[in-house]
Amino acid sequence: MGRMAGRRALLALPVLVVVTFGVFAVAAASPFDPVKAYAGTAGLTASQENLDQLRANLGVDQPLVTRWWNWLTAALHGDLGDSSVMRQPVADVIGERLGWSVLLAGTAFVVAIVLGTALGVLAARRPGGLVDRCAGSAAYTLEAAPAFWLGLLAIWFFALKLGALPAGGLTDPASDTVTFGQVVAHLVLPAAVLGISQLPWFFLYVRQGVADALDEDPVRGARARGLRERTVLLGHALRSGMLPMLTLIGSRVPELITGALLVETVFSWPGIAAATVQAATAVDFPLLAALTVLATVAVVVGNLLSDVLYALADPRVGFDG
Repeated sequence: MGRMAGRRALLALPVLVVVTFGVFAVAAASPFDPVKAYAGTAGLTASQENLDQLRANLGVDQPLVTRWWNWLTAALHGDLGDSSVMRQPVADVIGERLGWSVLLAGTAFVVAIVLGTALGVLAARRPGGLVDRCAGSAAYTLEAAPAFWLGLLAIWFFALKLGALPAGGLTDPASDTVTFGQVVAHLVLPAAVLGISQLPWFFLYVRQGVADALDEDPVRGARARGLRERTVLLGHALRSGMLPMLTLIGSRVPELITGALLVETVFSWPGIAAATVQAATAVDFPLLAALTVLATVAVVVGNLLSDVLYALADPRVGFDG
């Protein structure tokens, strides 16, 4: 496993370099002016000399390659630069928000995997049955439903109509401290919405995988030996049927990140979504590059996790193969 992780890390390095350069290239071609975004309303009355001086202070007067190279060399030494839109170091911007985003995405991923696996097994047990028809129809419907639409629907029903859960934020409006109970209550809706938006793919993969496994000779042999149906289903069919789903974990990470950004915005969750939007509209080069590298690393780690889980589940697959 160590050798495989090392190879993946070496292959990821040139990808990260190309990704960061692409961020700077796209930002440089953007119609948004970082100087005007930084100056705000004061930039409307500022003289051209002051704007040019601010442009030099921000370093956006330098050529594209120079800006990218300066950021890359500084980042390799642990300095991610300063965010012009947040007016603080990039490391602090990410550090203050990353934990909340990881909590939301991690909880949603667990919800999607657990519910998707449970429903997939139940549907595969009786193909064409009530659970299979209802869960399948819901899965295909949810595939076409945007995460932000599900979030708005959840706020309307659970927060406004029923008043059962808070509509957004991290704490209650009258509270000035963050408590565990408040975080849990405010986490329920965004985590459920994000998890449900990812659930259809896990359900469909598990359902098909387990259904195929139930028709294989080893499972038929287990039934012929008189093993209980529960043992056959969970001990034999599920293990074989989950192999395709394990490969899905890595490919769903980009969708999970995109969905998390939308859900965080809808529910005013204090993650990196707001920072990402502000960095994009203000052409904040250092913050944009750091956030993009972070997302790329998450995708690489997700794919590595898929390979590790697949190798653990299937002894025929070696870590160094």
